[in-house]
Amino acid sequence: MAHFEDLQPPFWDTSSDYGVQPPLTGRAVEEAERLLNVALPDSLLDLLRKQNGGRVSDSRNAFPASRPTSWSADHVPFDSVMGIGHRERMLSMLDSPYLVEEWGLPAAVVLVSGDGHYWIGLD
Repeated sequence: MAHFEDLQPPFWDTSSDYGVQPPLTGRAVEEAERLLNVALPDSLLDLLRKQNGGRVSDSRNAFPASRPTSWSADHVPFDSVMGIGHRERMLSMLDSPYLVEEWGLPAAVVLVSGDGHYWIGLD
């Protein structure tokens, strides 16, 4: 008998390591929560324990919006998720304080996806 998870489209695009941080550790989570002054949601941490950031599969690369956006009538792009880590030349959720200041975003937000033209974050 198939498991429910096996019937779902995959979340991660495993054909690329773009944006993937080293495997998530408890110490990295503690560091992130201390730096960001938040308790990260268990569901996000579960996802990052499977793969610590990276590209999202084509079947899941949009985030619904309740009103039209500059991208679409009903969504914004969701092509990647920032992981937690310090991989060189890769954005991470740990960069949220810098990015919030750089882009003039609300201070109490943890960025999960985006590139400056749009952001998806946790508040």
